[in-house]
Amino acid sequence: MLVLSRADVEELLDLDELLGALAHAHEELSAGAASMPARIAALAGDAGLLGAMPGYLPSAGLGCKLVTLFPHNADRPTHQAAIMLFDPENGTPLALMDGTHITATRTAAAAALAARLLAREDACVLAILGTGVQARSHARAFARIRDWSEIRVAGRDAAKARSLADELGVTAAGSFEEAVRGADVVAATTHSAEPVVRLDWVAPGAHVSSVGYNAPGSELDPELVGAATVFVEARSSSFAPPPGGAPELAGLDPDATAELGELVAGTRRRRSDPAEITLYKSVGVAVQDLAAAALVLAAARERGAGLEIELEGIHA
Repeated sequence: MLVLSRADVEELLDLDELLGALAHAHEELSAGAASMPARIAALAGDAGLLGAMPGYLPSAGLGCKLVTLFPHNADRPTHQAAIMLFDPENGTPLALMDGTHITATRTAAAAALAARLLAREDACVLAILGTGVQARSHARAFARIRDWSEIRVAGRDAAKARSLADELGVTAAGSFEEAVRGADVVAATTHSAEPVVRLDWVAPGAHVSSVGYNAPGSELDPELVGAATVFVEARSSSFAPPPGGAPELAGLDPDATAELGELVAGTRRRRSDPAEITLYKSVGVAVQDLAAAALVLAAARERGAGLEIELEGIHA
């Protein structure tokens, strides 16, 4: 079995290849070709949770991610993960790799894919809400889909927002509202239980994406959710009960939403009106992890990266 560290994964995962792999993975998922049961989680008291996300994807294989969410972490990521891949023909373990970098990167890359499909062709101003790992990942991923004339960053902590803006070479907004007003694309990446994007701030024709999770609260204004055309990764996941689904979508008709894979395949419409507000709400799904992990494993085999270990012969 091949073991790949976080440094290995960071070196091997190509973001441009990932955007293409995610498009194909979501197309397979929406076509019914994947096996992806609902996410389950064990709660570690009030400190956090451990989630399990197994799945099978014809293009990427069989695997499972174990991911922890400890929102109060200050000295390490709030999300930490490991991914295990298995041979889909015989179940033999193939690889164990760091999933923390994959989680951060595939979440942002899927949001960037949605923006590429849903944002207006003339969209040129991007607002990133949040100052953590996902804000940085979104800045990298969204830079791959188009050239932005302006990128704004905002956070609850103005000093952190200024620091991140300096790091990325972008503009620090004085507030969430200042960042959102006039933006063509808004990427919410916070852990806020209160809205950081309000309908009154969002310009007609804007595209909004949200990857934050803090049930039962939300970083999204309920009025925005009600007014926007909503797009999701998979209706079965997005409308599932916690910890799998998105609490923001409670009360919506699942059939009124479209899946990312349906947009890729062209079986559901994208934007129908220049003034339409589109909303991509992400919960994170296992096929995204599988698509990324398969790319990493293929690159590792090609370059001879990682550490081979033998599991056979180990007895309890």
